[in-house]
Amino acid sequence: MKRVYNFSAGPAILPEEVLKQAADEMLDYQNTGMSVMEMSHRSKTFDNIIKTAEKDLRELLNIPDNYKVLFLQGGAHLQFSMVPINLLKNGTADYIVTGQWAKKAYIEAQKYGKINKIASSEDKCFSYIPDCSNLDISPDADYVYICENNTIYGTKFHTLPNTKGKDLVSDMSSCFLSEPVDVKKYGLIFAGVQKNVGPAGVQIVIIREDLIREDLPLWCPEMLKYKIHADNNSLYNTPPAYGIYICSLVFKWLKKLGGLEKMKEINEKKAKILYDFLDSSKLFKGTVEKSSRSIMNVPFITGNDELDKKFIEEAKEYDLIQLKGHRTVGGMRASIYNAMPQEGVIKLVNFMEKFEKENLK
Repeated sequence: MKRVYNFSAGPAILPEEVLKQAADEMLDYQNTGMSVMEMSHRSKTFDNIIKTAEKDLRELLNIPDNYKVLFLQGGAHLQFSMVPINLLKNGTADYIVTGQWAKKAYIEAQKYGKINKIASSEDKCFSYIPDCSNLDISPDADYVYICENNTIYGTKFHTLPNTKGKDLVSDMSSCFLSEPVDVKKYGLIFAGVQKNVGPAGVQIVIIREDLIREDLPLWCPEMLKYKIHADNNSLYNTPPAYGIYICSLVFKWLKKLGGLEKMKEINEKKAKILYDFLDSSKLFKGTVEKSSRSIMNVPFITGNDELDKKFIEEAKEYDLIQLKGHRTVGGMRASIYNAMPQEGVIKLVNFMEKFEKENLK
């Protein structure tokens, strides 16, 4: 069996232990004689899977009782609409735009209310997180929105914005479960699982109960109401059952590892190996201001487009794949999510050192 080091930004690497268990259970899940892919989402067996998944997630994040956990579909893009549709009471919200996904969310939200861009890092190609300690928060804002970790640009909010009492909404898709989080600081958290938690197709929403409204506009589709999903325990319609099952295995894997404090420690060590090399390299350069660096997504360049292409192609020969940067920015990007072993990062750095010696003029 051949396994490569997959640095894809998502769908991304999953723990090998989880994949092996899923393979073992593919044809016969716990003596049911069928795969989770085949079983009814109304069955007692699947009911146990989804309830256990929620229980383990609550334990990992220490989610308070007054927050609902929803397993949805539609990806982060659907949340760009669901958040304003469900949370806009006064019709106003403030957005901090620190990357392409936050920008898309900001543009989408404008269809539903008065949406203010109160901070942005677009002036420097989203290479930093702006100072959010004293923003001009709108007095009637229903919420303040951030994309906490920017997959494309490799930036991360290491200090949450001062929302001045307004509810904070965070897209955590590319940093979800990479470190401990104080859920009480947020009104709503959402995350596509295809980066750190599972296969594409599942969207996790953690929402404080008082934000779940009944008085939504008549035009709002039932499927876009948080309340309908909360009232039906994420089973209003057929959920992405197999994806939820894989997420449940990842939650168990994280707990077995020692929880999110341990995961943060592991992730910081991996990121340090790569950043230390970038900071000392004569050929490669990181593209993010040091104070804003993500430990999940690390973009870098050589400064020469042809050399970047050569690096990406030659890396494949060493089983280092998916290192091409996002099409909007070019260069390279190493996504070193929870499941990326330290050996993968070390192998990448060793190849970078070799490439540098061979190509530095």
